[in-house]
Amino acid sequence: MLRWQIAIQQYRGNMTIVHKSGNIYKNADGLSRWALANTHENPAWVPQEEHHIEGICVTEIGTEFLNKVKQSYKIDKNFHILCQLLMKDCKD
Repeated sequence: MLRWQIAIQQYRGNMTIVHKSGNIYKNADGLSRWALANTHENPAWVPQEEHHIEGICVTEIGTEFLNKVKQSYKIDKNFHILCQLLMKDCKD
C-alpha cells in the first residue's frame, strides 16, 4: 500500500481511491506488487548492513570417504525415491 501511496501522491486531490476486491480484479494484483529499489529516494528505504568475509575454510574430502558416500546413495531407498521424483518432474 505504501508503494501505491508514493506512486500516486502527485495526483492527490484529483482522484478518489476505491478498494476493489482482488478476488474479482485479479489482473491488478501485479500492479500492487510493484517493486521499489531500496535507495535513499525510497521513503521506505532500509539501510542494509555490509557483511565482510572474515575468513574462508577449505576442507578436502578423502577419496575413500567420498566413494563410501557415493556408494551409500546407491543403496539408500529414500534417496532413490527422491531422485526418481525429481527426475520425473524434470523430464520436460
